[in-house]
Amino acid sequence: MKRNIIAIAIILTIFGCQSNKKESASADASIAQEMKIADDTAVEKIIKTADMRFRVKDVQNTKEQLSKTIKAEGGTVAEFSIQSNIQETEKVKQSTDSLKEITSYRTEGYLVAKVPSEKLDEFTNTISKMAVFVNSASMKLDDQSINYLANKLKAQNRVSASKQIGNIPSKKADNIETSLALKDEYVDRKIDNMSIDARVKYSTITLNFYQDNTVTTMTVANDNLYDYRPNFASRLWLNIVNGWTIFKEIILALANLWMLVLAGIVVFFTVRYFVRKNKVAMELAAKNLMANRQ
Repeated sequence: MKRNIIAIAIILTIFGCQSNKKESASADASIAQEMKIADDTAVEKIIKTADMRFRVKDVQNTKEQLSKTIKAEGGTVAEFSIQSNIQETEKVKQSTDSLKEITSYRTEGYLVAKVPSEKLDEFTNTISKMAVFVNSASMKLDDQSINYLANKLKAQNRVSASKQIGNIPSKKADNIETSLALKDEYVDRKIDNMSIDARVKYSTITLNFYQDNTVTTMTVANDNLYDYRPNFASRLWLNIVNGWTIFKEIILALANLWMLVLAGIVVFFTVRYFVRKNKVAMELAAKNLMANRQ
C-alpha cells in the first residue's frame, strides 16, 4: 500500500514538472510571437517641431489671423501673449493744466500652436505670406520609432511576466509587489507611447513676431504742481497780506507775554537809574580831587 502511494506521488511530481515546463515554453513562445508581431507592425514615429521669427505690420491683427488659420487647419493655440515695451517717452507742455505725451513703443507677440503634422509645411508657407519678412525659420525632425518600439516590447514583456507571476500558487507579498511593479511600469510605457503618438500627430510650432516702433500722442493732465501757482503780481500781493498777518500774530504773541514786557521795562529803568547815579557820584569825586590839587 505504501509503495503504491509513493509511486502515485512520483508520477504526479513528474507530470507537474512537465506541466510547468510546458507553461514556461508556452509563455516564451507567446512572448516571441508578440515581439515578432510588434516588429512587423512597427511604423515611423517622426516628431516635428518648428520655430519662426518674423516682422509684421500689426501684431494684434496677425494674432487674429493666426488663430483663424490654426483653427481652419484643425490645430489649437497652446499659448500666446502680446507685450508692448516702451522705447522712449516725452511730455511737452500744452497749457497750464495739460501736457502732450509722446511715446515710442515696440509690440511683440508670442504664440505656441499645435497643428496636424501633415499640414505643418503648408502652415509655415501661410505664415511667410503674412510676414513683412522672415528673420529666421527652422524645423526639427525627431525620430522616436526605436523608443516607441522599445516601449511596446517592454510593455508586452511585463504583461507576460505579470501573468506568469499571477499563475504561481504562492501568494507571497514579494510576488504581489513584483506583479504590481510590473503593471505600473507597463502603464508608464503605454503612457510614453501615447505621448509620442500625440506629438507625432500634432506638431508644435513656436512663433515670435513683432512690428515697427509705434509712436502715439495723447493729452494728459499736467502733474507739475509749480505750474498751478498764481502769477507774480498775485503772489506778491498775497505775500504782503501774509506778512501783515504774520506781524499781527507776533503782536498778539507779545500781548500774551505782557508780564515779561513790564518786568523788562522795570529792569531797564532801574539799571538806568543806578547808572546815572553812579555817573553823578563819579563826577563829584572828580571835582573834589581837582579842588584838592589846587
